Amino acid sequence: AAMVASLSSFYPEMEERDPEENIDLTVTRLLSKMRTIAAFTYRQANGYDFVDPQYNYSYCANFLNMMFHSSVNEYSPDPIHVKALNQLLILHADHEQNCSTSAVRLVGSSEANLYAAVSAGCCALWGPKHGGAHQAVMATLNKIVSEKIPPKKIIEMAKDKSNPFRLAGFGHRVYKTFDPRAKIAKQMCNEVFSINNTTDPLLEVAMELEELALKDDFFISRNLYPNIDFYTGIIFHMMGFPQQMFTVLFAMGRLPGWIAHYLEWRHDPFQKIGRPRQIYSGPEAKEVIAIEER
Repeated sequence: AAMVASLSSFYPEMEERDPEENIDLTVTRLLSKMRTIAAFTYRQANGYDFVDPQYNYSYCANFLNMMFHSSVNEYSPDPIHVKALNQLLILHADHEQNCSTSAVRLVGSSEANLYAAVSAGCCALWGPKHGGAHQAVMATLNKIVSEKIPPKKIIEMAKDKSNPFRLAGFGHRVYKTFDPRAKIAKQMCNEVFSINNTTDPLLEVAMELEELALKDDFFISRNLYPNIDFYTGIIFHMMGFPQQMFTVLFAMGRLPGWIAHYLEWRHDPFQKIGRPRQIYSGPEAKEVIAIEER
């Protein structure tokens, strides 16, 4: 978020608001720089040298190369991984007025520049209730594997109303049926799994949980189907991304949607600054006791 916000300092003409004649260039810059910043952050944190973008690679292949290129072991982005990442970024591009998108629109409505507005969206994703769903899935799977909990027991725990345990990756606040994005992610998950040459207990547990839930009347009657976060977390894991990068990848995918919302507001002839209404529900009158009487 800080690095995205700081980008405007490199372009003095954006000190206040993006000049209309430069907005397309600003959008292009941000789309490109976001993946470079993401890859650089990962490599810097792990003590790896920065990898320059390669102009002969596609957007997603370039990102994978900047992430995983090694001077020791030859690396070439797997076409299945490139396809999977491309589809997942598209699936995450927009999803109506979620927390981060609303933040982008609200900050943008003050006529802040695009970098500042997108930085606000990144900050909203910082919160685990919005940007932490993928990690929550992996945390659940890690718990099952490390504590050797049978998947059937996990299903029973999720069904027990008196148990505070919540099964991450199942059900959705908006969809009361199978998340249409999850259907595509599930197909992609199977494709990536087909080229995975190693045995991974996390993946085995995930597949068993999916199978049990899809056959369980409790889950079916309540429309608790695996959601996009369930499959996305597994795919990212199979592709070699550390869990700390999951929210960053979410932000990369959501970026085009944020930009679209920002531009929609920007080009609205009746644009006004965002001002959400607040309905006061406190006491109608409250007696104030003088300080000397307290």
